[in-house]
Amino acid sequence: MALKDKTVYVCDYCGQESVKWVGKCPSCGRWNTMKELTIRSEKPANGAVRAALKAAGVEDDNRSHPIPVNDIHADETPRMDMHDVELNRVLGGGLVHGSLVLLGGEPGIGKSTLILQTVLNLKGKKILYVSGEESARQLKLRADRLRKSKKDNAEAESDLLVLCETNLEQIFLQIEETQPDLVVIDSIQTIQTDSVESSPGSLTQIRECAASLLKYAKGGGVSILLIGHINKEGSLAGPKVLEHIVDTVLQFEGDQHYMYRILRSIKNRFGSTSELGIYEMRHDGLRQVSNPSELLLTDNREGLSGVAIAGAIEGVRPFLIETQALVSTAAYGTAQRSTTGFDGRRLNMLLAVLEKRVGFKLAQKDVFLNIAGGLRVTDPAIDLSVIAAVLSSNVDTPIDSDVCLAGEVGLSGEIRPVARIEQRIGEAQKLGFRRIVLPARNLYGIDPRQYSIELVPVKKVADAVRELFG
Repeated sequence: MALKDKTVYVCDYCGQESVKWVGKCPSCGRWNTMKELTIRSEKPANGAVRAALKAAGVEDDNRSHPIPVNDIHADETPRMDMHDVELNRVLGGGLVHGSLVLLGGEPGIGKSTLILQTVLNLKGKKILYVSGEESARQLKLRADRLRKSKKDNAEAESDLLVLCETNLEQIFLQIEETQPDLVVIDSIQTIQTDSVESSPGSLTQIRECAASLLKYAKGGGVSILLIGHINKEGSLAGPKVLEHIVDTVLQFEGDQHYMYRILRSIKNRFGSTSELGIYEMRHDGLRQVSNPSELLLTDNREGLSGVAIAGAIEGVRPFLIETQALVSTAAYGTAQRSTTGFDGRRLNMLLAVLEKRVGFKLAQKDVFLNIAGGLRVTDPAIDLSVIAAVLSSNVDTPIDSDVCLAGEVGLSGEIRPVARIEQRIGEAQKLGFRRIVLPARNLYGIDPRQYSIELVPVKKVADAVRELFG
């Protein structure tokens, strides 16, 4: 007796499944996120997919056998060098062979530009670029803009193959014929398979296509890089279902009005998720930023109130960022609290600490906070610089331009120690700062004489206020 297909409803935000449609997801509590998904009772791979999987040495059956762990050979395979320091750092040292990587981001942020300029520099590697959004002529024009010399053009053309196709079965056949080292799918929302009767971009199509690509990547040893869009809520379109399938999820983010772009690792089975890559968008493509501190700091902050420099760390990389604050009398009955690049709830907590522990009355004043450069920082060590910038704007007194701050603020008004203080001190010293205000407990085991920068320890917020404003 033939089995019937099963229909379930999946939340595209958290991946929660339900046998019937509900308006509010029972797991994450969001409204109107349940999407219909058809689970087929038979294997989704049709004849063309089965032929490609069989040619790649992938068994197309559901049988599996237990293997003793001591009999499994897990030699460390070399990673593929992407010839991009920032991308290699975020991937954990390079692209793992046979992995499935998803790169997500807003439309127009530069995802295709990043991948295209990366694969153009992979000499000696055969790359298959599958485009479902652009024509071959459009890709050619983009590639010509990204190339730097005619000599590089000839080498890149012999290594990069372009395929404009949206049918998954045809893509598998072309992969089997060309035998590439890396496959790029731009984008996964445009790919469809004949085994599913739904439109491209639907939850069912994305899930089946990604599952087939993962099976081929693991069995054939071919690395596949997927490009995906994010929806208006800021999460990957198709989602959590797609994030569960792939090995690595990278997010390319940034404000289109700023020149900086940040590459973050949300999920990585082969490396750390705390790494960060920074790029600068230019007319000829994306440029790697090796020293972001020099670009994120402005030179004309001398004599300006409401500006404080924070020593932050993202992953293992230290850099200095500029924290800007503006405090003014509330024009309406309720004071405004606005933040850009910083958690608004944490700002409210810091303002409450200032009012309760230090005595500054800010309840009837508007507070606006901005992290310069369009960055979004989650490091708690910038709490001290946020408080310093707010107080500087409140009393209209500038902070010395050669002072840097690093410290987490507790609810009792104490300055809590932060991690990797040596790296923060070294970065501030390298950029010519003369003093750095830091938690007193971070000085245990550190010899201040080994640094040319003055270390100013503080225990409470009141101590930091006296050091900065006298």
